[in-house]
Amino acid sequence: MTDCPPPTLRLSIDSDALTQNWQALNAMSGTGRAGAAVKANCYGLGVDRCVPKLRDAGCQDFFVAHWSEVPAVLRYVPATQISVLHGVLSAEEAAYARATGVSPVIDNLRQARIWQDGGGGSCHLMIDTGINRLGISPADIADPVIQALDVDILMSHLACADEDSPMNAQQMEDFRACIPVIRHQRTSLANSAGIALGADYAFDLTRPGLSLYGGVPRAELDGPIRQVARPEASLIQVKELQAGDKVGYNATFTAPARMRAGVVSLGYADGILRSWAGAHFRSGGTPLPILGKVSMDMIVIDLTAAPKLGEGDWVELPYWLPDAAQQTSLSQYELLTVLGQRFG
Repeated sequence: MTDCPPPTLRLSIDSDALTQNWQALNAMSGTGRAGAAVKANCYGLGVDRCVPKLRDAGCQDFFVAHWSEVPAVLRYVPATQISVLHGVLSAEEAAYARATGVSPVIDNLRQARIWQDGGGGSCHLMIDTGINRLGISPADIADPVIQALDVDILMSHLACADEDSPMNAQQMEDFRACIPVIRHQRTSLANSAGIALGADYAFDLTRPGLSLYGGVPRAELDGPIRQVARPEASLIQVKELQAGDKVGYNATFTAPARMRAGVVSLGYADGILRSWAGAHFRSGGTPLPILGKVSMDMIVIDLTAAPKLGEGDWVELPYWLPDAAQQTSLSQYELLTVLGQRFG
């Protein structure tokens, strides 16, 4: 079979930044240790690219959401280091967990019964201390089926860690109240933003996700965290616009004078939505403004400040997540996870 020609898009991953981000978050975890949320294909940046780097940095605990995400991570780390946050919803999932050695996070009484009915074994337990997503109520900890679990990690999840909310301290205290009530090996509460709240939130294990990949949910992380992902696109056409020429859908840009413009093959399917209109690409340190609207898979940019750029040359979309979130009104999580599959 003939090889496919190289793509006109690429997503550059700074492996050193990824490694340093985990090391920084691990150091900020105090006497605890940092794991890694690698769900959603490492927040869109790729299990194959990211998990080996996190493993080599020293990470020993990896969290996914779905059982379907397990095989990709299993290629790089032992099953005993992988946990599935959505737990066991069926006997089939429980059987798969025991066959592979991957640990489920038990999230309610029904899941606890499914796990125990299938033979039980080591698992984790999520307690809902106020976010009202997954997790057992603290009132259910005394239930015999919960008390019978072989719990490795006893965990909860903060709802407002990216804010200075009194709910953070309340959830921590509610979690602390649960710790003596059930046998367990380790405790875990903090996500990326929770790590920045201080050592009291670290417990034995932290579970960073967003900040591993360059996200900055709290000001305390602005400095330790480095940019990881850099979307780039090559120019597929360069053209001369005349004064009065219109650009793109709905003709929202009109050339004020003669100017050079370039087209890059990037758009909605790549996770670059219309909310990027008004932003700019970059060549070196030179900004190249977007002209008109972003479309399905094409964006027109102003090349006036880069007269030497031609077809086939590469430009970068600035993707420092805090700035990009402010520009687009998308969350930093969305900016990562919506990145498409056409990047090389």
